[in-house]
Formats: sequence, C-alpha cells, structure tokens
Amino acid sequence: MNRPIKVLVTKIGLDGHDRGARVVASAFREAGMEVIYTSPWQRIEDVVSISLQEDVDIIAISSLAYDHLIIPKLMNALVEEELDDKKVIVGGIIPKEDEEILLTAGVAKIFHPGESLDSIIESVERLMENKNEMR
Repeated sequence: MNRPIKVLVTKIGLDGHDRGARVVASAFREAGMEVIYTSPWQRIEDVVSISLQEDVDIIAISSLAYDHLIIPKLMNALVEEELDDKKVIVGGIIPKEDEEILLTAGVAKIFHPGESLDSIIESVERLMENKNEMR
C-alpha cells in the first residue's frame, strides 16, 4: 500500500522567520504529501521526538538566521535514536562554505532562496524513490 510522503517542516534554534517554511509546507500539501508543521524555535529533542511519533519520511528544516550550524547535532541525535533512515533536507540562507559541513553530517539536499517549489517537490519525490529502492 502506497501512502503519501510524510514531511515534517520545522525550524530549529532561534530562527523565527517562518514565511518560507509555510509556503513550502503548503506546496508539499498541494502536491499530495502529508505535512506536519511545527511552530518556530524547536529544540533538537523536539524534532527527534516529533519525527519518531509521526513516523515521518522527510525532515525539512528552514534556516534563515544562521541556525543551520546546529543541524549536525540533529543528525547525530537521529542516529542515536535509530532514526537515521529519515531524509533531512534544509532550505534557506546557507553560506556555500557551510554546505559541506551539512552534507557530510548527512543532510540529503540543500535548497537556496529562489529555487522553484516544483523543483523542491521533485527533489523530495526523488529522494523517496531512491530510499524505497534501497529497501
């Protein structure tokens, strides 16, 4: 039985700029995905807990205020909780020099301002296709 892709859209740290996250969450819903949207200012433990409780496929993190450098801690927490099968994507203002840090930590994809919603949706669908092929 195929179920819709389930995505957690969240913001971690002190970043409260959530307009972009809301737009992306709406686009995911319109594309037929099930979306869990959290309020801003989530702690790493909160994201891990919600991911476990909701059994999400994708964790989509929006970062506009330089909080992206705590994402490797999230990736470690996911491994510790045996949730490293979750695909983590990050969107927002990510300096080029920090991309390798996130990718090395296990982030599956980074999106920058100006990328089309269609492109983001297609990337998420491709990530899930690749994940399902590996099972």
